[in-house]
Formats: sequence, C-alpha cells, structure tokens
Amino acid sequence: METANRLKNNPIVTNIGRNVSYIPEPSVFPQIKNKWNKDNYGPIYIPQKGKKIDLNPENLPFYRRIITEYEGNNLKINGTEIRINGQIANSYTFKQNYFWMMGDNRHNSEDSRYWGYVPEDHIVGKPVFIWMSLDSNGKGINKVRWDRVFTTVGGEGQPYSYFKFFLIGLAAYFGISFYMNKKKENA
Repeated sequence: METANRLKNNPIVTNIGRNVSYIPEPSVFPQIKNKWNKDNYGPIYIPQKGKKIDLNPENLPFYRRIITEYEGNNLKINGTEIRINGQIANSYTFKQNYFWMMGDNRHNSEDSRYWGYVPEDHIVGKPVFIWMSLDSNGKGINKVRWDRVFTTVGGEGQPYSYFKFFLIGLAAYFGISFYMNKKKENA
C-alpha cells in the first residue's frame, strides 16, 4: 500500500487500481478443472533432479509431460492405476531439474502459468545484457528507458551501462566513414 500511495503523488500517474481476477481460467497449466487463474495460482511443486514424488490421479496432470515428453517414459493410465514403462508406479523420481519461468509483464505474459515446467536442458543461455528497454506508458522519446539501455544483467553490485561507450563507438564509426568517403572523393 505504501508504494501505491507514493505512486499516487507522481504527476505522470493517472490511475492506480488493483487488477486481480478470481474467475477460473481453464487455459492455465495443467489445464484441468480447478479454481486457478493467472492471478491466483498454486501451490505447485517444482521438480528437482533426484527428488521423488508420490504419483496419483490428482497430481499426474502436473507431471505427465515431464514423465513422457522430457524424460522419455511410456505412461499408461487405467482407472487409478498408473504404469510407467509397463511397471505399476506409485511414485516417480525426476531425472533432471525443472524451472518455472515467469514473464515480467504479469498480465500479458505467456509463461509457465500456461505451458508448465521448463526442463533444465531446454534453457539455452542466461541473460547478460539489456540492449533495449521500453516503457509501455511512455510517450515519444520518453518511451525508451535510457537508464537501462545497454546495461548488464545479474552479477554483483549495481548494473553497469555501456550506453556511453556505444555512443562513442557509433560516433567514431560515422566519423571514420565520413573521413574515408571524403578521402575517396579527393583522390
């Protein structure tokens, strides 16, 4: 509430309101009938390599894709009986770590709330650099968050911006190009 009160005093803020939905969304992971939506979600367990869970018809929708698609097992369900690779299974041990990926624009992100867990072997890299950052509420040139452009991500301490070095390099490039073209014209 303190942050909301502080924002109300900002002259560029026109409205502050809570945007929380309590209507169930059948499209949220694991796409079963429950009362979850993008605002009210969980609880869930995020699988870790070597951890064992009890399997039952209620929690199987959370782990079905992991068991079959990501970890390559054959899964069959007959009533309440669960078989993995032909063997009756009451539990499952995960072969790798999984992650829950969330977008930074909560109400406009297609993230793990919709497509579920991400296996560790599907993560290709890690963020290192912000090359552009836009403010959806900004107008004109103020739409660009200049303090974040060409800024490092993660690490220790404060983010460091390379924007001034980029501008110097850009000026040098255009200066040298201009000089070389003039030199060609005079030759």
